Amino acid sequence: MGCLEEVSMDRISAMNMFVRVVESGSFSAVARELKTTQPTISKNIAELESWLGAKLLSRSTRKLHLTEVGADYYERCITILQDIEEAEQNVGHLQTQPKGTLRINTVVAFGRLHVIPLLGEFFQRYPDIKIELSLNDRVVDMVAEGLDLAIRMGNLSDSSLLAKKIACTPFVTVASKSYLQKHGRPSHPSELKNHEVIVYTGRNNYQQLEFFDNGKPIVVSVDGRLLTNNTEASREALLNGYGIATVPKWLVGDAIRNGKLEPLLESYQREAIDIYAVYPGGRHLANKTRLFIDFLVERLGSSASLIH
Repeated sequence: MGCLEEVSMDRISAMNMFVRVVESGSFSAVARELKTTQPTISKNIAELESWLGAKLLSRSTRKLHLTEVGADYYERCITILQDIEEAEQNVGHLQTQPKGTLRINTVVAFGRLHVIPLLGEFFQRYPDIKIELSLNDRVVDMVAEGLDLAIRMGNLSDSSLLAKKIACTPFVTVASKSYLQKHGRPSHPSELKNHEVIVYTGRNNYQQLEFFDNGKPIVVSVDGRLLTNNTEASREALLNGYGIATVPKWLVGDAIRNGKLEPLLESYQREAIDIYAVYPGGRHLANKTRLFIDFLVERLGSSASLIH
């Protein structure tokens, strides 16, 4: 029957722990992920090494390193664990609904505005899938964090990840009616130097905004009294009339439609950006992950808050 039937459940658990320790580089991180203790993880790895009669990891004060034997064993563990997962999924296709915990990450505002509102429908379709949703405005290491899926925008710098485009969103420059009544309405990007601009610091060259005039780029240096690295804070500052900002449409599409924010400089906007579902490469894509990606494409690909 092959190698799978020769592997006990305890050993499978230890192999999974070993793989996650290698990928995260931390016993304590894996303990938190699996909701157990660091000594338990260490004990399982030690028992695995004892059973194999070989050292898999060398431990220094700051870092874990795979031994030569450990590197080979790690690759074999990946294959075995993938085979087990695929076998379970095939059984699941025949007998039950897909199940398991799906670990997802995205930026705070996108999660609140576009992911959480869809979860009720997803849970109704797939009642045995659990979602562990982490929200923050920094790019996380998906492998180290044990994530199945992340939703990211714009250029993807990590070549080890695979990506599926789920939507496209334009940029918009917006402000509230109260701000415009008090400070006036700019008619050209160069006039932004005379306005309060809410500056998002979570990108390179954050005090420069790029616009286009008949295909020619216009770079405008901006300043303002509020600088933030959080998309949710940018949105709230706009709604409270603190200034003008150029943001992706997904962040403020609903506020434009209900009249809380007004679009400005519409003929000068930069190119739209793509929104991707990204996942670690080199592994079999779990059915639960594939289902959620397909669901996002279906529900967000034509969302008025993102593209209209």
